[in-house]
Amino acid sequence: MDKNKEQIITSGLYLVSTPIGNLGDITNRALKVLQTSDVILCEDTRRSVKLFSHFKIKGKLLAYHKYNEKKMSNEIISLIKKNKIISLISDAGTPAISDPGVVIINKCIEEGIDIHPVPGASAVTSAISVSGFKDKYLFYGFLPKKKNEIKSIFNNLSKLDLTLVFFIPISKINFYLSDFKRYFNDRKIVIAKEMTKIHEKFIRGNVFQVNSLVDNFSDQELKGEFTVVLSGKNKQKNITNEINDSIKLEIKKMLKKYSHKDVVDFISKKEDLPKKIVYDFCLKLKK
Repeated sequence: MDKNKEQIITSGLYLVSTPIGNLGDITNRALKVLQTSDVILCEDTRRSVKLFSHFKIKGKLLAYHKYNEKKMSNEIISLIKKNKIISLISDAGTPAISDPGVVIINKCIEEGIDIHPVPGASAVTSAISVSGFKDKYLFYGFLPKKKNEIKSIFNNLSKLDLTLVFFIPISKINFYLSDFKRYFNDRKIVIAKEMTKIHEKFIRGNVFQVNSLVDNFSDQELKGEFTVVLSGKNKQKNITNEINDSIKLEIKKMLKKYSHKDVVDFISKKEDLPKKIVYDFCLKLKK
């Protein structure tokens, strides 16, 4: 890199992205900013100590979380006005993305204080990049717990032809799956777990195919959250009340060798047809 183009670290607020699992994903710039910082605001100092210990980062850590961010904002502003370099990190990923940070950011904007992003790992972009879905997306974050609120949100989101991204606690995934099936039944889904870690896993399929996901998990595995990505609307050319002749012929041939259910599953997926249409046609042939 051209040294002349490097940003000089001066007093202000730095939003520093940290790894979402794999410590190797930290950037050189992030390390430099953290090592230079006078104070580092951490969502959970106990978790952040592990990161700092690994990279031998020394600095004053202050707890900054959703329960104290309003209270802490004046103290932070005061420190920056004394020419201190303040960094904000979350437990993992990019600060202020479904994590604390918006309060102090807006306070800095009001006070005319410089705010600097230090890009890096993000569960949102990581999951989208491997989803295979279009990159025009809406990130929602964590969903509410009340069914009537979920109904209102999903009713609105289901009308959007965008990739949708959610953070869902692993222990609550089954709670939300039933509503995904109700409002997004025609979409594809990717459920990402432990991204960048040893046990990284991606569950892929159509929303209507995904069943209970936590039954076989241990209590330890139920900690943390899934990053859930839904595809845009499935624009199916074949969504009509009729199946074209070539597909009808294929179904007739398949029914001679395979079960009704297997044919419905195979054809609906292969041709992007609603299962009910294929099922009704198979039923008609059986009669």
